[in-house]
Amino acid sequence: MPDLSTFTLVSTVAAILGIALGVMLPAIAMGWAISRALDALSRQPEAERAIMRTLFIGLAMIESLAIYVLVIVLIILFRNPLLAYLLQ
Repeated sequence: MPDLSTFTLVSTVAAILGIALGVMLPAIAMGWAISRALDALSRQPEAERAIMRTLFIGLAMIESLAIYVLVIVLIILFRNPLLAYLLQ
């Protein structure tokens, strides 16, 4: 029977790395999208409604990626499917 403390440690470290990347990359994408939207607004102020609508839809899509990562990391931490395999 494998050592469960090692497995728990490895899965926790994997979850920490997953949430770190899963939050950093969407945050960078959000900053980039907002920067590009502000640039577009400064070039064409008359298109504000269309730019802002598209920006908010894009930000919602990017944020949903971070939420998906959070859900998967919580599954790994609290209901690890490999743990049942190790207990056999």
